[in-house]
Amino acid sequence: MRAKFGLLFPGQGAQIPGMGKDLYAVEPAARWVYDRADEITGRNIKKLCFEGSTDELSTTANSQPAIFTTSMAVLNVLAEKIKGAPIGIEGREMFSSEDITAFASLAMGLSLGEPTSLVAAGVLSFEDALKFVVKRGEFMDEASRKHEGKMVSIMGLDLGKVEELCAGIGCQVANLNCPGQVVVSGHAGKVDLLADLAKNAGARRAITLKVSGAFHSELMVEAKDKLKGVLAQMAFNPPKVDLICNVDAAVTRDPEKIRNNLADQLDSRTLWEDSVKKASSLGIKDFIEVGPGSVLAGLLKKIDPTLVVTSLCAPDEINSFVSGAGLVNADATGSSMN
Repeated sequence: MRAKFGLLFPGQGAQIPGMGKDLYAVEPAARWVYDRADEITGRNIKKLCFEGSTDELSTTANSQPAIFTTSMAVLNVLAEKIKGAPIGIEGREMFSSEDITAFASLAMGLSLGEPTSLVAAGVLSFEDALKFVVKRGEFMDEASRKHEGKMVSIMGLDLGKVEELCAGIGCQVANLNCPGQVVVSGHAGKVDLLADLAKNAGARRAITLKVSGAFHSELMVEAKDKLKGVLAQMAFNPPKVDLICNVDAAVTRDPEKIRNNLADQLDSRTLWEDSVKKASSLGIKDFIEVGPGSVLAGLLKKIDPTLVVTSLCAPDEINSFVSGAGLVNADATGSSMN
């Protein structure tokens, strides 16, 4: 089977109440991921995902492990379906690198989605990545409560002008997600002022994001410093597929560089638009958005309308995609259709 898909993993903001509940009910490969997440974290991640309110899921400390776990459950089911045999038949319950390379040749994630992409690429174990994500959410939440921050999306104003306005009042460009959209992060009062200045300078809109802090800004430096200690204890392996990191939009193969990028991501801008263009330049034109929501599909459509993105989370979405794309391994001895 020719590996041709790029795997995309969503970041914070993609959470949906009830996410993964239907998948857990019918797919053993998903049940293992959620049950194992509860064991690793000592928290009821299942209940948070399946029964948590919008408010509960919106907090940084909750949304990050919830989105990560759901994305991993979806990927485990997808890999099993394509393999055509139960993952557990080989004495393990999580997909292998070989299972992923059978249908994908690239992985990347937006912000929180990056640790998820590292598991898909074989860089991190599921267990280590989940522990990291939990700490990431906790440290970012602590920083957000210590420093009142905001993020605002500026629409219709060029990057140079936004950077000029940011320099004048002490904000930072945080995300370059798609053409015509620049996300700014910083102290709440400064971000409010930036939004007014941007509109006066000709911006079409200035939309305050529903996030709890000033992510990808200097207000996350304390969280970054704490995470460096966590990262130092984790084993990083060379990726088995092309991996594009947020901070430089480059294919990264060096495990130490990946480790550093994961820390730098917290107070640096995310280059999602450039990352997508890099993936396209490598010949990837078909993508799978793995996890809750379809935010990334919307962004890719704005970046390059010729790219094809399929968003997968629900059981019927996964089954339809695998059968429609003809991805099931013809040599499989068993069936993954549970």
